[in-house]
Amino acid sequence: MKKVILTPDAPAPIGPYSQAVQVGQQLFISGQIPLDPSTGELITGSIEEETTQVMKNLSAVLSQAGGDWENVVKVSIFLTDMADFAAVNKIYGSYISEKSAPARETVAVAGLPKGVRVEISAIAILDA
Repeated sequence: MKKVILTPDAPAPIGPYSQAVQVGQQLFISGQIPLDPSTGELITGSIEEETTQVMKNLSAVLSQAGGDWENVVKVSIFLTDMADFAAVNKIYGSYISEKSAPARETVAVAGLPKGVRVEISAIAILDA
């Protein structure tokens, strides 16, 4: 059975999708961009500031579903400029335990929603 996850601590969907969908113990989190959920405004500072907001948004959705980063098994990172890889990886790494790091890919793309530079999605397995 499919359960939609929604929290006010992450940006509201800006289209026909959910913040996350849970099916059994599997949690599929939609791509998050650097939107501040309290204001609805984009964070447009440094790539570090943008990535930090994205990770906070993902963390909020994980928490709403009863999980945390230890539950994450797969992450997809989308960047408009691979020159940002090291900075994004540093912020991302501050949320992830190296001993239980999820599988991941980082892909350069031509563009992202609202012209942002980074978007990250995740898949988690929640505890029973």
